Amino acid sequence: MRILSPRIHGVIDLVFVLVLVLAPVTIGLGGSPAAIAYSLHLLLTLLTRFPMGIWKRIPFFFHGIVELVVGVALLLLPSYAGYGPGSPAKRFYLAMGAAILVVWALTAYRRTEATAEA
Repeated sequence: MRILSPRIHGVIDLVFVLVLVLAPVTIGLGGSPAAIAYSLHLLLTLLTRFPMGIWKRIPFFFHGIVELVVGVALLLLPSYAGYGPGSPAKRFYLAMGAAILVVWALTAYRRTEATAEA
């Protein structure tokens, strides 16, 4: 069931960006886990053609494809990066990957841009 409009999705994206920016400081991520957190999601949100986008270069449907890939990648990241059991980085990236995939599953990516702007 796709119940999230592009506008609501954009607000959630901005919340995700805030969480990703604050996580390294608040939960003690350092090194590569911090760098990954800082670099994710902001550029995609700013470039997407939806109400929260600034430069509107990327179609909203493509934004959804990228989010699907990012959500799955974040779920796999702790295993491939060797984050230890119970580490803050492992818990954080598993939670963020799951949250991104839930939002992805609930978003109506095929709504037209005209509908998205309304």
